[in-house]
Amino acid sequence: MISREGIHSCLARAAWWIALLAVLSGCGGITVSSIERREYVAGMRGDVLTAGRLSMPTAESLRALGLDASSCDLDGARCREAIESSSLLGDERKLSALAELWLQRALRLTRAGPDQVHLDAIRNAYLETARYAYAYLFFTDRRPRQRAFEDRQIQVLDYYNFAVKDAIGLIFPRYRGRPPVSPALLAEGRWRIHLTLEDGRPSGQRRLPKELVAASSLRFDGLRNVYRRDGFGAEMVAVLEPDASSEPAQPFSRMEVPTITAIIRFRGNTLDEVLRTHDIDLIAFDPYRYETVELGGVDVPLAANFTAGYALWLARFDFSRKALRGVLGRTGGVAAPHVYLMQPYDPDRHVLITLHGLASSPLAWLNVANEILGDEELRRRFQVWQVVYPTNAPIAFNHRNIRTVIEDTLEHFDPTGTAPASGEIVVVGHSMGGVLSRLMVSSSGDRLKPAFIEDTGLEGEPLDRVLAEFGPYLAFEPMPQVSRAVFIAAPHRGTPFADRRLSRWAANLVLLPYDILDTLTDLNRSLAAIGADQPGTPTLRVPNSIENLSDRSLFLRVADTMPISANVQYHSIIANNTPNRPLEDSNDGVVPFRSAHLPGAASEKVIESWHSVQETPAAILELRRILRTHCPPR
Repeated sequence: MISREGIHSCLARAAWWIALLAVLSGCGGITVSSIERREYVAGMRGDVLTAGRLSMPTAESLRALGLDASSCDLDGARCREAIESSSLLGDERKLSALAELWLQRALRLTRAGPDQVHLDAIRNAYLETARYAYAYLFFTDRRPRQRAFEDRQIQVLDYYNFAVKDAIGLIFPRYRGRPPVSPALLAEGRWRIHLTLEDGRPSGQRRLPKELVAASSLRFDGLRNVYRRDGFGAEMVAVLEPDASSEPAQPFSRMEVPTITAIIRFRGNTLDEVLRTHDIDLIAFDPYRYETVELGGVDVPLAANFTAGYALWLARFDFSRKALRGVLGRTGGVAAPHVYLMQPYDPDRHVLITLHGLASSPLAWLNVANEILGDEELRRRFQVWQVVYPTNAPIAFNHRNIRTVIEDTLEHFDPTGTAPASGEIVVVGHSMGGVLSRLMVSSSGDRLKPAFIEDTGLEGEPLDRVLAEFGPYLAFEPMPQVSRAVFIAAPHRGTPFADRRLSRWAANLVLLPYDILDTLTDLNRSLAAIGADQPGTPTLRVPNSIENLSDRSLFLRVADTMPISANVQYHSIIANNTPNRPLEDSNDGVVPFRSAHLPGAASEKVIESWHSVQETPAAILELRRILRTHCPPR
């Protein structure tokens, strides 16, 4: 009988012999298990940007060379040298791995601290990342379209875009404030950077920004959507210094926070030249003008963020405060109409003009303009001009002055008036802006003068003097450049809201702008002198904007009889905040349906909403529908 100890000894010897045979035979063991869907996606898509670790393709390349991916955290240079010197890896595997390994180094240095030594090394690491990614994308045997469905190409494109964004963010502060020179040569260690601005402006009008902001670093509260275009390049916002060369009385301003897309191109016509060069082109594009860019003999889509610049401009300009101060006649408010161009002027895009309402500002069009700029078809066909004006001024004054600044802006950019931008203009107005829009496409004839004369009680030479002052505000014809108008919640026949106690109290707080006060002061002096000679002559008092909007307003009653130009198609978008009432008796809380409705409209859309209907999704969809019918593309 074998003892227990003997059995254990036999088993131990058997196990030893089995292990020895396995080693001698070169056989290995493997087990197979299932992975969850989440693990599969994380394994396929995870990399240094998304997961904080090297991607599966780079890890595989390292293992093929006998290296462990985790060791690259400690000795990244060794890993990069091993990949670069290897003849066992194809160009695609080698270049994509080097791009990720250089990005890993840049991110590690960024976490280490911002001292100057690190900043130089970080800049270099980001530029090397961009170099290897650029080489992978455009200088390997396969073209980008042949890898269109590969995750790896998307990852490497992300490495490039991210590296360009952060490299520019580190390079730019060293050159802030330098005079604009195009092309400019910047020195960054061993790199020579040739700067070019492709924004569609003549070289003399190009300015280096005072600040560059990565669009990806911004969060947009208050916007329903952020509109981007996927593609090649870093999405940035350039904050420009005010143009000191502009005339102080210039009627327009370019939005000084334009969106740009930046790319870095490494000079060379072969893979070897690209990998050895230290001459690079840093090019900033206007993504409204450029949809593609040619790189390595390939047309690639240019990335863009169409929301970032507009949102940053609105946030920094503080229009809400300016609008309120303007209504109350305080300094720092809006004193005169002004046109803001949402993108560089384009002679081939039709102009869309927006007019806000009482005590409002371009913030009233926050989502409207963003949705239009986000609509690819509309973005190609329209440029948005937002008019800001003093909403405390009488409607007649604002109407004439708004016309003037629009016409002056058109003449500045298109003196001959022959560009597509100078014709087929669309005007969109909300509330009081809708009333102003209607006046822009209407003919006054002699309708306003009799009412004005009746109001003054004057005749003869005194009347002639008064009409000399006010005549230009009382007679006008439709603007010939405008061919379509959209009236949104517009009180064409006034509103009883303007006669309520609260509104009358608010009207007493409204102060007129100084330039209008000067006109009225001179006029009132004349009337006072007339009154001294003619007892009982009333003193002329021009109503302010709130009083102008009353349903008892003589001005609006007369304006309602003015014919709209036969060359203009007009549309109404009307809000209804009282859905339980018959439509004819409904209102939006401020404007009755009877006042907003206009016979003869090409379309009329009633939307359940409060007065600020222009910001609702339904109103924006209707406006987009209308704009798509305007001058459809051939």
